[in-house]
This record gives sequence, C-alpha cells and structure tokens, in this order.
Amino acid sequence: MSEQAFEDTFILGTHRIPRMGYGAMQLAGPGVFGPPKDRDAAVAVLREAVALGVRHIDTSDFYGPHVTNQILCEALHPYPESLVIVTKIGAVRGSDGSWLPAQEPEQLRQAVHDNLRNLKLEALDVVNLRVMGNVHAPAEGSIARQVEALAEMQRAGLVRHIGLSNVTAAQIEEAQRIVPIVCVQNQYNLISRDDDALVDALAAQGIAYVPFFPLGGFSPLRSTALSNIAESIGATPMQAALAWLLHRAPNILVIPGTSSLGHLRENIAAAQIRLSGDVYAQLDAIARMDG
Repeated sequence: MSEQAFEDTFILGTHRIPRMGYGAMQLAGPGVFGPPKDRDAAVAVLREAVALGVRHIDTSDFYGPHVTNQILCEALHPYPESLVIVTKIGAVRGSDGSWLPAQEPEQLRQAVHDNLRNLKLEALDVVNLRVMGNVHAPAEGSIARQVEALAEMQRAGLVRHIGLSNVTAAQIEEAQRIVPIVCVQNQYNLISRDDDALVDALAAQGIAYVPFFPLGGFSPLRSTALSNIAESIGATPMQAALAWLLHRAPNILVIPGTSSLGHLRENIAAAQIRLSGDVYAQLDAIARMDG
C-alpha cells in the first residue's frame, strides 16, 4: 500500500480536493468553549490555510458554540468556490461547556439553520450527522430518523451532501438505504485501528474517510517509537502520523487542527512526505507494540 503512487486528491461531494485539510475545532477557547484568547490570530490561521492550498475545512456550530463558525465567516467570507466547508450536527453545549446530545429531527433542523446563519451560507456543502455514542467510539442503534431528517433538508436545498461521524458499519449501511453518504468521520490513527476494514470498504465505494484524533492513544513506548521513526525521516511525530494516514488508503482525508501558524505549516508539509515501504511498515507496527 505504501509503495503505491501517493494520491494527492480525492472526491468529497462534487469537489476534487487536496487530501490535506484543516480542522477548525481548536480555534475556539479552552475546551472548545467560548472565544479564543486571540481572535486575530485565529483569523490569520484560517487565511493562511487557504493560502497554502487547503480546500477542505471541518467545523461545527457547536464549537464555541457559534464562535468557530463566526471566525471562519469573518476570515474567509465570501468563500472561494473551490473551498468545501464540512460541518457537523447532533450535539449542543451546556452552559458549563458540556457536550449534550441533540439528535431529534427538530434539533437537527435548528442546527442546520444555526450553521447557515453563522457561516452566512444559503446551503451547506457537507453536513455530518455526529452520532452521540461513547466519547470517541460509536454505539450501536438505528440512526434512520436522523438521516431521514437530513435527507429532507437536502431535498429542500439546505444541505448539498450528507456524511456521518462516530458511526458503525451497520449504521452506514442503514443510512445508505436512505440517502447517498459522501464521507465518514471516525476515530482512527496509528493506534486506534478498529476501522481498518471499514476504511478499505469505503475506499472501494469511493467514499471519503476522515479520521479524527490522529495522535490519540499513544503509550510512552509507542510515542518513543514514533519519535524515533519521525526523526529518521526528518519529520515531527505529528507529520509522520499524518503521512502514515495519507499513505494508508487513497480515500483518507486528514483534518489536523491547530491555532498556531507554525504548526499549521508543519501539518500541511506532511502531505509532501513520501514514505518508503520499510518506513511505512515500521510505523504500521507501532499499533502492535505493548502499551
């Protein structure tokens, strides 16, 4: 797999975009709640991301809440035609910053309208239904009512394309019986490999897979191994982890988030790293180390 030609772009909805994107979650305040300490710096990061070639920005109106979308609008509206903004719905924030499920059809409709208002859009490019299971792992159960509500909004012209987040293979199949699914966003990285088969199954269908938490779940032993491999190829550990994801399958789109211009540039540079078969195998083996 790592010896195949590196694929720089993939289809998301109706756009062919670079596979290195940007996740806007960290532009809000601590705990993804409230405003950032430096709003001008957040605006600068977004503008620099687009200037460096990012064409896929992942956001949500429950980041802040509302804050991240408002900063995104301030920084980039009117948006470039080539930019795909992907948002997600399915949760709201409590007054204490807690994450609360908001899965009823009326709540989902309100969330779509909140995103439209704060992004100043007439239609959303892609909306991911975030299924509120465990913290970062899906829970079984039907999502038909929620997907049907999104399909209704798609027919009304409020949503162009539909994706899913934090879901099982069975839930994806259930959703596909209702409406086309253009992307799936689940936890996946060098260590969290439960979705190995799902990544490949979606690739065969031409569906984008968007992993979150690209460096989650590392023990000290695994972190040391990653750092050593990264150093051997002249990269940071984050760059090596992102490069592994990009080489893992052609349908993987990565959305590393940061509020730092320096880290943004480092992350985007990871798209240029070509892993040899040997280095790819070394990175792949980290998952099999004892934690």
